[in-house]
Amino acid sequence: MSRTRIAITGMGAISAFGEGAQPLWQGLREGASGIRPLRHAEAGRLRVRVAAQVPESFDPVRLFDERVLPMLDRTSQFALYAANEAIAQSGLDFSAEELGHRTAVVIGTGVGGETTQDETSRRLYAENAQRLHPLTIARVMANAPASQISMAHGLRGPVFAVSSACASANHAIAQAALMIRAGLADVAVTGGAEACLSYGVLRAWEAMRVLADDTCRPFSADRRGLVLGEGAGIFVLESMDRARARGATVLAELVGFGMSADAGDIVAPDPAGGSAAMALALSDAGLKPQDVDYINAHGTGTPANDPTETRAIRQVFGTHADRLAVSSTKSMHGHALGAAAALELVAVIGALREGVVPPTANLDVPDPACDLDYVPNVPRAMPVRAALSNSFAFGGLNAVLALTKA
Repeated sequence: MSRTRIAITGMGAISAFGEGAQPLWQGLREGASGIRPLRHAEAGRLRVRVAAQVPESFDPVRLFDERVLPMLDRTSQFALYAANEAIAQSGLDFSAEELGHRTAVVIGTGVGGETTQDETSRRLYAENAQRLHPLTIARVMANAPASQISMAHGLRGPVFAVSSACASANHAIAQAALMIRAGLADVAVTGGAEACLSYGVLRAWEAMRVLADDTCRPFSADRRGLVLGEGAGIFVLESMDRARARGATVLAELVGFGMSADAGDIVAPDPAGGSAAMALALSDAGLKPQDVDYINAHGTGTPANDPTETRAIRQVFGTHADRLAVSSTKSMHGHALGAAAALELVAVIGALREGVVPPTANLDVPDPACDLDYVPNVPRAMPVRAALSNSFAFGGLNAVLALTKA
């Protein structure tokens, strides 16, 4: 039975490498680091020392209408910026009312409008404020990024948010693709956004004792934890037939996805859950293990995640696991929670299009428990026909995308 093929025709991003998908991809393919000393008004009270933050040159006043800006939390600012870029690249014109009614928006976020929430709590509890900003709810709500994109571009199809911690963006992209397959939408704007570097969130992550104090070292024996990041990655999906009929440039094909739950520990990963999601993605895509050349790993740099993911990959790929190129780009753009998978999809699309696998930075000490080819420190030129992008979240939630070269 034939099935609608899904083309990716637009891509936008904002990250620690700056404004745009191209600066992000260029930084990753060069093995550069977006991790810097933490910029925060309360940095002196925090043990967190580093983060992968959007540069200070990002100026919302320059980018957004002054009438809209009061409604935009930093998360929505990121999402809207990346969506504008992705839609512009796609070449789609939503001024035709019919297309707007047939376009969905599905955006993933792990914590939503957290900077607004943090500022509101400070005013309420520290300053004893009796009145809060009247648009606080409109800024805080998790669906705000999706709604703002919908309103900015007149997109009247299904519009909603997905929240599944670090797997949010991959879950959102899968839901968007499913709607196109099912005929519920012709086009979808989808991805993830996060601005999580608030005082409260940083304190909460400190309490978990999983943050590195200097940099992120996925799969290295001397890894000491993850480094938080922020940003957004947004993509335009449409049917392959539609994209070709209008002469669009197809960046990559989204051929499948797999989703699973560990149904075990709320934070400790289970290789069975990750392997199930990868196996489901391969099955949905009609790919054999040997068809895959590259995996963008979840690769957080924590003691628990990296060997668990290694075991999951070996369970699915068997002997082919030793021929895979595997890398964690979180070593460069940080862990942006609900936006992480969206930033990583930029890396996967870049690898497919240019035949360059971005490295795992800071991998200096081999770990016997992490025994795959992690493309240490230096990018690798190689053909990439098909790739997986893994996201394994707190709550035991797993979402994996499968892509092929267009």
